[in-house]
Amino acid sequence: MPRDPSASAPRSAGPARAAPPVDVEAFARDVQALRREILASLGEEDLVHLRKIERWGRTATAVGLATAWAGPNLISAAGLALGRSTRWILMHHIGHRGYDRVPGVPEHHTSAKFARGNRRFLDWPDWIEPEAWKYEHNSLHHAHTGEADDPDLVERNAAWVHGMPEPLRWLMFAGLTITWRSTYYAPNTMQEWLGKGGAKPSSRELWSAVLQRCWLPYAGYAFVGLPLLYAPLGPLAVASAFCNSVLADVLSNAHTFLVVGPNHAGDDLHRFDDRSSSKAEHLVRQVLGSTNYPTGGDGNDYAHLWLNYQIEHHLFPDVSMLQYQKVQPRVKALCEKHGLPYVQESVFRRFSKMAKVFVGRTLMRRDAAEVLGIRPRTAPPAPSHRGESMAAETLAAETLAAETLAAETLAAE
Repeated sequence: MPRDPSASAPRSAGPARAAPPVDVEAFARDVQALRREILASLGEEDLVHLRKIERWGRTATAVGLATAWAGPNLISAAGLALGRSTRWILMHHIGHRGYDRVPGVPEHHTSAKFARGNRRFLDWPDWIEPEAWKYEHNSLHHAHTGEADDPDLVERNAAWVHGMPEPLRWLMFAGLTITWRSTYYAPNTMQEWLGKGGAKPSSRELWSAVLQRCWLPYAGYAFVGLPLLYAPLGPLAVASAFCNSVLADVLSNAHTFLVVGPNHAGDDLHRFDDRSSSKAEHLVRQVLGSTNYPTGGDGNDYAHLWLNYQIEHHLFPDVSMLQYQKVQPRVKALCEKHGLPYVQESVFRRFSKMAKVFVGRTLMRRDAAEVLGIRPRTAPPAPSHRGESMAAETLAAETLAAETLAAETLAAE
């Protein structure tokens, strides 16, 4: 039987102390002012930095390809995996329009061109359909972070495993860790994309689309096309390249899940039973529902795939990677100024907290109003994810992307 959220076993971190009321409008004004500074500072330096990270990924891929024929080996697998994870970095920031406003940006580094059409397997070869990911992530996740209509809410998405014996729950979690891009993200993003007009796709439509647009293209690319490059070297070289590509996919899944999964999960982060009442409250919720890892330095940030700036990313989803490094200390100071918690811990500690939420040992917080001294709203709770009112909400979210919530709408006065 699934756990009862009111049961005593799963626990949620309670407020450490009574907090004075948070002036959400003042916080939003400060965020808006900081955003204007960021946009004014965009320039060639951002593009130089982007090309540097891109070169690191290409170098890793080159090492992986150069050694793929020499039997199953970790050098090849790790190189291929890091190259694939680097493309995740690029898709995340370019797909979020992070470089669209940079003067002189090449067309292939803009959201309108990157990984679209014929460039899909040049820019972001992955299990996931790029346009489906951008809709699910940019428009839905960012617009509804921690809410009922957030498609990536770990606590809700994992509820179906809570009726299993705990050892089996941990086994499910381990399996998800090494397969999540194909088993979770590909079908989940495709379901949201196909249903964005309000009509939920049938099971047959969904899995047909997943097979044809996600699984077969990527499997053909990574597990057929790549190994066949080594056919002139003989069948052993082909078999070696196949093994290394499969192992690389496992490593890349584990790497991306390690840094992506915990971003909004843990018993010290909040989820919300209603929707934001204003743009200002929306910004406050991005802080309450997100966590950072250690930040600073290209090597450290590259290892974390730039997912260590999740608070800054949710406040400013459409700025460059370099700008997150520059603005992070100022965002932390703003949170301290306004009495907002700024959660920042080791990625391994955050992964442990996310895992405990997944298996049902702990619960997310739901006491944002009490903790921050914000008067509770009297509006009815938001409909459950994919509920009857989801059609209208997803249509609105498609036209009003999360970037707009945190960007143009705030910048417009």
